[in-house]
Amino acid sequence: MIKFKILKKSKKSNARLGIIETSNGSVETPALVTVATQGVVKTLASHEVEEAKSQMLICNTYHLHLKQAEKIVKSAGGLHKFMNWDRPLMTDSGGFQVFSLGFGRDHGVGKILKEKKDVSVSLGEQPKLLKISEKGVEFRSPIDGRKIFLGPKESMKIQEELGADIIFSFDECTSPVADYEYTKKSLALSHKWAEECIKARSPKARKKQALFGIVQGGKFADLRRESAKFISSLPFDGFGIGGEFGDDKKTMGKMLKVVLDDLPEEKPRHLLGIGHLEDIPEIIKAGVDTFDCIVPTHYARHGTAFSSDGRLDMKQSKFLKDKKPLDKKCACYVCKDYTRSYISHLFKANEITALKLLTFHNLYFFNSYIEKLREDIKKGKL
Repeated sequence: MIKFKILKKSKKSNARLGIIETSNGSVETPALVTVATQGVVKTLASHEVEEAKSQMLICNTYHLHLKQAEKIVKSAGGLHKFMNWDRPLMTDSGGFQVFSLGFGRDHGVGKILKEKKDVSVSLGEQPKLLKISEKGVEFRSPIDGRKIFLGPKESMKIQEELGADIIFSFDECTSPVADYEYTKKSLALSHKWAEECIKARSPKARKKQALFGIVQGGKFADLRRESAKFISSLPFDGFGIGGEFGDDKKTMGKMLKVVLDDLPEEKPRHLLGIGHLEDIPEIIKAGVDTFDCIVPTHYARHGTAFSSDGRLDMKQSKFLKDKKPLDKKCACYVCKDYTRSYISHLFKANEITALKLLTFHNLYFFNSYIEKLREDIKKGKL
């Protein structure tokens, strides 16, 4: 189980300093939870992830189950031992893949629309590649085409075998183009599944793992409020804020306020899958404690370095003659030991070390940035 303690509340915003204690160590909040989809942060060993200041990781239930990895992980003594990570861990429920492999793939959209789409999801519609029912979701394996079924019971069993410190209830993450009626029915189903997740847990899991319930409701304030009140009425150890947030990030800010106003402050709140650098101060000021995002690692693998001067595209030839570090203000070993010229050369030469160096730097940069925001809360600046 976990313990959560609020250490300081901001007088300028809803930001708060806290600490989440688990049997595998503690996390100072607010904090970025680094994404380790298949039990690894791509290109880095576990000790390097810790050296990049990551306090907690989140692994993906659907993708691990796709490889039937939970049995292997269980026989190894759980994810912590399996991946040699002795700090806190989360696993998601598989609910995001209901969206990403469903209507998200059908319409080519993410959680927040980058541009207006002339499509919508209406009541009664089903995604092309999966089937949603009262009991759960039937996927088709992209590896061998076999049927994979995930519902509340299945998700809880898999997450119990994986053995993370914090797990999430199974839900449907709706599409940003879903209409009100579709979102309302989806929400009722997610609420039903939330109750089933609580019932499905084994006594052993209840003692060892914290279960977070997920608030959904899309871009509709009344549904978000309904969900926050319902989920917080159940005996969850904390809360996830999931789903899409409509047409733009302004809507996200409004929805976060709606949700957080109705969640009990004594339990931790996690924002699922959001965390661009420019989003982070607003997320924290809203009162979110932890959040996960693929941005630092995903962008690194595509050649983007984050710096105090903005984003740098290290695939551009102009950096081949640049002898400066990625960021002169950064204390990571990449900035101390390597030049922009060298890293750009590695990308031009298609060397995999380029991905490793940028991934480490970006994680260190993001975690250092959030470290400073925690200090700002402490000093009364945020």
